[in-house]
Amino acid sequence: MRKIYVLDTNVLLQDPNSIFAFEDNEVVIPAIVLEEIDSKKRNADEIGRNARQISRMLDNLRTRGRIHDGIKLDNGGKLKVELNHRSFMKLQEVFGEITSDNRILAVALNYHLEEQEQTDPRPVIIVSKDTLVRIKADVLGLPAEDYLTDRIVNASDMFMGYLTLRVHPSVIDEFYTYRFLSVPALNLGYPLHPHEFVILRDEMGTSKSALLKVNAEGKKLEPLYLSNEPIWGIAARNAQQRMALELLLSDDIPLVTLTGKAGTGKTLLTLAAGLMKVEDDRKYKKLLIARPVVPMGKDIGYLPGEKDEKLRPWMQPIYDNLEFLFDTKKPGDIDKVLAGLGSIQVEALTYIRGRSIPGQFIIIDEAQNLSKHEVKTIVSRVGEGSKIVLLGDPDQIDHPYLDASSNGLTYVVEKFKEQQISGHITLERGERSHLAQLAADLL
Repeated sequence: MRKIYVLDTNVLLQDPNSIFAFEDNEVVIPAIVLEEIDSKKRNADEIGRNARQISRMLDNLRTRGRIHDGIKLDNGGKLKVELNHRSFMKLQEVFGEITSDNRILAVALNYHLEEQEQTDPRPVIIVSKDTLVRIKADVLGLPAEDYLTDRIVNASDMFMGYLTLRVHPSVIDEFYTYRFLSVPALNLGYPLHPHEFVILRDEMGTSKSALLKVNAEGKKLEPLYLSNEPIWGIAARNAQQRMALELLLSDDIPLVTLTGKAGTGKTLLTLAAGLMKVEDDRKYKKLLIARPVVPMGKDIGYLPGEKDEKLRPWMQPIYDNLEFLFDTKKPGDIDKVLAGLGSIQVEALTYIRGRSIPGQFIIIDEAQNLSKHEVKTIVSRVGEGSKIVLLGDPDQIDHPYLDASSNGLTYVVEKFKEQQISGHITLERGERSHLAQLAADLL
């Protein structure tokens, strides 16, 4: 049976192509949604870009007929901008205030009541990224769904970058004897990804174990190339951190993604590796560190001063880690150090569009706040001889239209996990402090 889907504004602002995602069903856009999209189209961010894109798409679809009468889509569905089912009378009994959300709900409710009078009524479903809108719909007896088409992977199925195998002790002995293992010989029943790590543990319960890495072709398990020597005073404190350093310091892996809770060492390890590659090994000519300007909580508004002064509060977490690595004693010393080196650049992602960045070690912090489009723009800036590292915690997202399963960082992890030029690790154990680890786990 065909259905009627009433779309909330946030669905279109999240994915302008969502109007084509409902197969041969009828898609209804309430008139208030067009007004909300119009109010966003001048924004200079991803939301503004999507507002302009959906505006252009609707304008192109006008050539097929009058949108408020309904037009056929290529997938067999129908698109309609609703002007008539706007009466607030039925909804006012439950929700008195005429807000934008309630006006969208009123359209869905009026459609539902109208369909119930038909011989073969069609289900009317409201689609929204807003949890409270879905709850209100449930109160009204309307089916409501989240928009999941843009979801990259379920949170429980996210690629970790490593796995633990319990094997017979003879397998571990074989590895230490020959310094490699054949992946097919393990008879896992599933493939291993390039640069994925494997922890072998004795199935008999002894302490015998081994840490290996899948080669670029995905056919062999090999020992880690790097020892666990400190890098700029930083040494790996657990197995996942050692895996991360292996990826960060490997010159044949130009794309690395690191995810993990606060305090797991993502930023500090990456900065230490970047400083070693730029300052010690001279592999790259510059260390470029950037992060999206997305506030946590209420935005404090415009900041005074020149560009560097405006960016300083946003970039302060980076400077905190650099102060630790350079062991500066007084406030302001880190600025003198960076000015003297000249090879470390800290900036906002706002200025990266249109650039080509060759021969640099690029660190993108807080990448979970990037959309799929934004992360594509950033990774496609990487020039010849550069390495880019994306860091973030998919469970700490400040962007209003992203979640753990639909953000740009998760998108890159899943799309590149089978590529020979990339590697990923999920850091799980906090090393900042016992308090920070408890906060990440309990709060």
